[in-house]
Amino acid sequence: MDKKLIIIGAGGHGKVVADIAFLNGYQDISFLDDDASKKTNGKYAVIGSIEDHKFFSNNADQEIDFFVAIGNNKKREEIIRLLNKKNIVLVSLIHPTAVIDSSVIIGKGSVVMANVVVNADSVIGKGCILNTACTIDHECLLGDFVHISPGVNLAGNVTIGKNSWIGIGSSIINNINIQRDVIVGAGGIVIKNIDELGTYIGIPVKKI
Repeated sequence: MDKKLIIIGAGGHGKVVADIAFLNGYQDISFLDDDASKKTNGKYAVIGSIEDHKFFSNNADQEIDFFVAIGNNKKREEIIRLLNKKNIVLVSLIHPTAVIDSSVIIGKGSVVMANVVVNADSVIGKGCILNTACTIDHECLLGDFVHISPGVNLAGNVTIGKNSWIGIGSSIINNINIQRDVIVGAGGIVIKNIDELGTYIGIPVKKI
């Protein structure tokens, strides 16, 4: 039987997720999106709106997995929580080129993209995005719905709170704590704990 996956969110992020899903053995892939003008996303069909998930999840004759491919952390959390309330368990997707230590824990609904490295005893929350070629060193702790952008480097023992977003090419030295709902701008260098909500940019980063 073909493995079936419905991806919620038919944007560019969804296209990358679909490629990873295919490499994970899914032969039947389709999208749900609230933009009615979208009929396809790449080579895959958009078969309905997000609300239409209920028609597929309630069909006992089909075994269909779900994944939420929305880049916005808050929106991704909202939809994942909606699905979880309906007892829909999301899959996690890991690109075959990712290098992940056997001790790593990855939460449901997270995606690990190409050439990512996650080292020993790190914990990745649910609904996270580990984007292309980022590195997560030993004993890091990422809260739920965190987005680590392409090319980010986290040294060992870094903690990043729920819903935070670390911008492309940023670096965080070891033993740093970043609280929830923080944005670190592209190329930022973090050398001190971030204890307040907000957006931080620069080398080293400062709140703006």
